[in-house]
Order: sequence, then C-alpha cells, then structure tokens
Amino acid sequence: MMIRPAELAAIKAGVVDLAFRRWAKPRVVVGTRMRTGVGVIEVTSLEQVSVSSLRAEDARRAGAPSLAALREALAARPEDPLWRIGLAYAGPDPREALRAAVPDAAEIAAINARLDRLDAASSYGTWTRETLDLIDLNPTVRAPELAAQVGRETADFKKDVRKLKELGLTESLAIGYLLSPRGEAVVDAGLPEPRVREPREAGTPLPRSIGAPATRALRAVEVTTLEQVVSYSAADLAAMHGVGPMAISRLREALAERGLALTGE
Repeated sequence: MMIRPAELAAIKAGVVDLAFRRWAKPRVVVGTRMRTGVGVIEVTSLEQVSVSSLRAEDARRAGAPSLAALREALAARPEDPLWRIGLAYAGPDPREALRAAVPDAAEIAAINARLDRLDAASSYGTWTRETLDLIDLNPTVRAPELAAQVGRETADFKKDVRKLKELGLTESLAIGYLLSPRGEAVVDAGLPEPRVREPREAGTPLPRSIGAPATRALRAVEVTTLEQVVSYSAADLAAMHGVGPMAISRLREALAERGLALTGE
C-alpha cells in the first residue's frame, strides 16, 4: 500500500487515521504492519464503502482538503470497489534498534550462519560477505555503481542488499548505503584487525524522500544532516539546483517531526 510522505507524517502525528483506496480486492488486512519512512504503520480497520456514504469527517481524517476533493480523487476507476482503511502509527521501525545493537560472539556466529544460508540459496553464489565488504569500502555510493563493480544487475543487487538490511546489517541512504554498527561488527569479526573507518556523521541523516538530486545538491554545500538544514531558508534551498518544491516540503516535514524549522519559519 503506497502512502505519500506527507500522509505518513500526518499519520505519525495522529492527524490522519484513514485512507481510501480503489482496489479490485483488498491488498491489506486488519493487523497488517507496514514499515515506512516514519516507522511502522498498522492497519486498524478495513471495510468496503460507497462514495455516497463519505462525509466531511472522513475527508478530514484522511487529510483531504474537503469532501469534494476526496470524492474527486476517488473518481478514477469507478468499476473497482472503494475501501475505507483505518491506519495508526505503531512505533519506530524495529530494524533501527537492531542496526544499533552490536552483537556478541554468539550472535555473530548466528548471523554468519544466516549469511551462509543466503549464499547457499542464491543462484549468484556467495554474495553476502562480498556485498557487505563492498558497501563498507564504498559508503554512500549509488547502487548502480556498486553493482557494476561486481558485475551484477542493479535490480538484483538491490534485492540482495534488502536482505542484509532485514538482518540489521546495512542502512539505506538517499544515495547509497552504509554498514550499520551491527554490520561493521560482523565484518570486523572476519578480519585480522578491525577496519579503520571514517567517524559516523553526528545528527539525523537527510530523509531519503527528498530524492537523489536534492541530496547531491545539499552534499555539495556539505549539508548531510537535518540539523544542518536549519541554517538555510526555503529561498536558499530553492536556489540550489536539484532542490525543488517537493524536496523542500519533505525537508520541512522531517524537520517539524523533530521540532526544527528552516531559517525564517
């Protein structure tokens, strides 16, 4: 179920708790939990309704500007049933805590056993340690460039990196990846000496939702965290090539979640 970043932020804030979708058949069930950019969103209710039954309160709870606007948005594909979906913020993504949890020797052994099983099940061959090492040595490098280094298709490479992310070993950035502290511990356990790495950037990473062009523009002026963005006004950001209105809006949302704002706002 796709949910726009602004809606996700509103669900997390408790302002929005409904969504409406035209689906031939339900794509979620009550209790479905979706990991999103703001954390885990849970489906709390699901029922088929008619457009004529919608009221202004439904529009407000769905984040629509008006009942008329909601009905207009749902006018497409009238042949498909309309579903009213209750949504609630269910907490942070559990992978965040997992990534920060440095494993002990027993846990590392268990992780390595899991990596061995992933390697054994792959038609590509032994890819897990190769990929961890590649990301470790090439932080924040785009997936297509990493895939090319090992002669892989980008889509397949990304799919495998997601498997490592599920284990809490990698972090996805707006551009490229990093090993998590958990992933670094696993890699270091297989080396004669722990690898020397650049210190981690203090602060909150830029949200992935702003897109690669905006991320590159901000990196060009050495802005890599949300806390650094507050030094800029909306006009300053708009003057940067690659930072469009949507990126500025998503930066505002991410800042507001942390009680921050752009200069002058």
